[in-house]
Amino acid sequence: MSIWSGSQSIMRRKPITEMEVESKQSHLFRSLGLWQLTAIGVGGIIGIGIFTLAGLVANGGETGEPVGPAVLISFLVAGLASAAAALSYAEFAGMIPFAGSAYTYGYVALGEVIGWFIGWDLLLEYTAIVAVVAIGISGYFTEFMGGIGVDVPAWMQGTPDTVEGGLVNLPAIVVCLLITWILSRGTKTFGRFELVAVGLKILLILFIIGLGFFFVNTANYTPFMPSGFGAVFAGAATVFFAVFGYDAMSTAAEEATDGKKHMPKAILLSLLIAMTLYVLATLVLTGMQNYTEISPTAGFASAFQNVGLPVIATIISAFAVISILTVMLTFLLGVTRVWFSMSRDGLLPYWFAVTDKHGTPQRVTWIAGIASALLAGVFPIRAVADLTNIGILAAFVVVCVAVIVLRRTRPDVPRTFRLPWMPVVPAFGVLASGFLMLQLHWETWLRFVIWLIIGLLIYFFYSRKHSLMNPSSPRHAFLKSLEEET
Repeated sequence: MSIWSGSQSIMRRKPITEMEVESKQSHLFRSLGLWQLTAIGVGGIIGIGIFTLAGLVANGGETGEPVGPAVLISFLVAGLASAAAALSYAEFAGMIPFAGSAYTYGYVALGEVIGWFIGWDLLLEYTAIVAVVAIGISGYFTEFMGGIGVDVPAWMQGTPDTVEGGLVNLPAIVVCLLITWILSRGTKTFGRFELVAVGLKILLILFIIGLGFFFVNTANYTPFMPSGFGAVFAGAATVFFAVFGYDAMSTAAEEATDGKKHMPKAILLSLLIAMTLYVLATLVLTGMQNYTEISPTAGFASAFQNVGLPVIATIISAFAVISILTVMLTFLLGVTRVWFSMSRDGLLPYWFAVTDKHGTPQRVTWIAGIASALLAGVFPIRAVADLTNIGILAAFVVVCVAVIVLRRTRPDVPRTFRLPWMPVVPAFGVLASGFLMLQLHWETWLRFVIWLIIGLLIYFFYSRKHSLMNPSSPRHAFLKSLEEET
């Protein structure tokens, strides 16, 4: 039988009705309301983009071209591309409020191999995001310790190519393990922590913007675009992962008290709040300090040091560490729920889909947490950030295509949110995401392609045979034996 037809087809699609049955039988706990979901989305979007990447892109760092004050445009370009995808996610979330996010949407609309492709992609990208955020926290941790008179040894500040005398990024490793432990305590505990932490984060950012406004020197805005539009677009590709936390939040749809009603609202609210704060923050940062002097690892801390407020810089460094934790929590939640969904569907071993008394898939939580700790400990921030972005941009392309396909193939499915100007908006999302992907370095593309090749080998040698969509899958007999035991 052809792999393109019948029960063995790699393009077989998962029925929405079957997912509804699985959701009712799920061991995940439904405990997240609208504001907790919005907090998770905001928590995933706002953080390292303001506290680290804004300064890195404006200054250029060791390897990039300086974007200068035009980093504002980089964020707007990334935000515009993200908004098109956000509307597509919102329509899917109101129609298919189940764990898995882009993996699930691709599986339902475009077929199993596409769903596998994007799920496998997200396993790496979400883990890499946790790592890159941990690296960003490390810079602020070092700044904070210096502010209170404690010198952090160079060997533990970062890798040899990022810090002179560096060996390993120990603070980044420790914080990865810390957030893994917090997430392992269960979704209800995590949701409460996220709501409080995000509230404190927004207050901190508003305080930074309000105080920093009084120290803006408009002369620092000249030259506004020192390296031209090419650097601005490259900067947009780098900061892109700072504007898509809502997609990780959508992986928790199955744990929402009313996913169909609350998920679309939470997605759009979180992106709107985040982009408003990003625009204001980048204006203040590049106005307070000349872009050539901004720290690429702790931008706002260096800016307040520059205007003679070292105490404020120390306070910012302390709160930045705490607030950026919410980004890590959101994306670690994302990777564990995608992994859980793929395992539940038979594409990965069932061992990974086992949950504990808290309704938490502990095994994948700790595996992903330890993997992110290893990445954060030995890789530089830009390499990990670019690896992250290419995967998420690929996911956005799939989701934007999928929403167009499903609107045509399944117009009968109830939708609590319908994105406007179909198919113009999702088509723009495809083009914008594809354009930003082309701005990334060839080394990033090479790593991405190698990861996907490994994934395709796993799919054809294991996943296609064990998928629950395959009537002859060994998983069916295994699940039947589990039911008989219970």
